Amino acid sequence: MSAPLTPPPPHDPSARDPWQPPSGGAHRYDGKPGRAAYLRHGWWHDEDGPGMAKEIREAAVVAVAVALGGVLLGVLWWWLAPRVPLVGDASGDAWVVYLKDSEGEQSIGVDGTFTLIALGCGALSALAVFLLRRRGGVPLVVALAVGGLLGSLLAWRLGVWLGPSQDVIAQAKSAGKGVTFDAPLKLNAKGALLAWTFSALVFHLGLTALFGPRDPEEWLPPGEPQPPR
Repeated sequence: MSAPLTPPPPHDPSARDPWQPPSGGAHRYDGKPGRAAYLRHGWWHDEDGPGMAKEIREAAVVAVAVALGGVLLGVLWWWLAPRVPLVGDASGDAWVVYLKDSEGEQSIGVDGTFTLIALGCGALSALAVFLLRRRGGVPLVVALAVGGLLGSLLAWRLGVWLGPSQDVIAQAKSAGKGVTFDAPLKLNAKGALLAWTFSALVFHLGLTALFGPRDPEEWLPPGEPQPPR
């Protein structure tokens, strides 16, 4: 009498396949122990990546910190900008104020000084943000742009406030007829207010492209759907 034939056990691919994806999504190995990403509902979710709320909080802190850097820009602008000489003349009770050197380029130098310092501040702020958070992200880039613009506005108003009085007639009367005095600090080229933002974005983009972290190569078992590009 022969023994009854028993059917073979059902095929269990997970018993032989060490790369079988866990339930809930396809496994992707990124070369780092203890880290994995899963494909859920067509989107990739990194287990170790910060959430959007955390990124927004970090971006808000960056925007405020960069904007406060405008104090340094304003002080440097007030200190380094060339002075525009004015002269007052009186005819009776009426005072007339005019440029001492009508062909001078001091006014252009004032705008140029603000622009150059703003470009330097943009590069420094981009470097600081990149060193603190190399992963970057859209909220961080927006924070750099907004912070640079707010910092430029703060520097502009601070420099004007620190500079000579805006009442040139009162200055002319105080200095006396024919006596040279400094004109109020004024930014004629308002486009200079965008120099900080432009510099920060360009430098941050360059640093991220050259030294930023690279995305690991994605791996999926054969037959699994590929992630969206």
